[in-house]
Amino acid sequence: MSDGIARDQYAVIGNPVAHSLSPRIHAMFAAETAQAISYGTLTAPLDGFAAAAGEFFDGGGRGLNVTVPFKQDAWRWVTRHDAAAAASGAVNTIVPEDDAFRGCNTDGIGLVRDLSENLGWTLAGARVLLLGAGGAARGVLPALREAGPAEITLANRTESRALEVAARFDGLRACSLADMGEGWDIVLNATSASMGGPALGAGTVETTETKEGAGDLSQFSRSENLPERAEGVLALPNTCVAGAACYDLFYNLGAPTPFCAWADQHGARVCADGLGMLIEQAAEAFRLWRGVPPATRKVREALRKADP
Repeated sequence: MSDGIARDQYAVIGNPVAHSLSPRIHAMFAAETAQAISYGTLTAPLDGFAAAAGEFFDGGGRGLNVTVPFKQDAWRWVTRHDAAAAASGAVNTIVPEDDAFRGCNTDGIGLVRDLSENLGWTLAGARVLLLGAGGAARGVLPALREAGPAEITLANRTESRALEVAARFDGLRACSLADMGEGWDIVLNATSASMGGPALGAGTVETTETKEGAGDLSQFSRSENLPERAEGVLALPNTCVAGAACYDLFYNLGAPTPFCAWADQHGARVCADGLGMLIEQAAEAFRLWRGVPPATRKVREALRKADP
């Protein structure tokens, strides 16, 4: 039954997308900030992003979040890019501006806010190991670099892929998984390793190779970016996480992600999943659209308590 209130229309576009938590998150943001919006899901054909996005905005839509497999399609479709989108080559938020469309990438902001503000981890001066060289890694690197770590090393099974990504960002080191060393302050998993279990993805990256994915999980093919795995977890040297604060860009509402479980078993100082990143990147998208920054703590608490 309608309450008679005119609501601005927003949506998350992807394929598949029915499982997305974004409508629940934005509904809570809207209630908290007294914004009259409606937020739904939009499933587009795999070859039909441009047509679906165009139809949505032609029909009065006010903003789109973009999830797999369309983040690069969105990057090509928009008129202009913010700095993070330009650097990462992926768009997860579309903001209409006059007769143009601005493509933004809020994943990195979401990650940094969760690490520093919610978890209290110190990025400035830290030695950071980033696992993976796909879209999720590219999406978070601009904001991660701005946080001031002493070192960021990008490790990937295919070293040439890591070198290619690192070349786009000043000061990054790239290596294979076998050469990444140890003694890291923070280890970030931006691969689809956790997809082997029931883990869900952070960022607006809610993919379903088995469930959801973080960042742009269309980039994470098993053959390109993943080494041999056991029970869905990367075949990593055990010592790479010893004493480190570990973070999985994926999340799981019912149990630790496979990466977090593995890290905990091998001496991680602490481990967290990417639900907070998902919520924080959504909060930044909401701010871009509505001009109001929503509070996120109650949303995190509500989703953690919700049934998976």
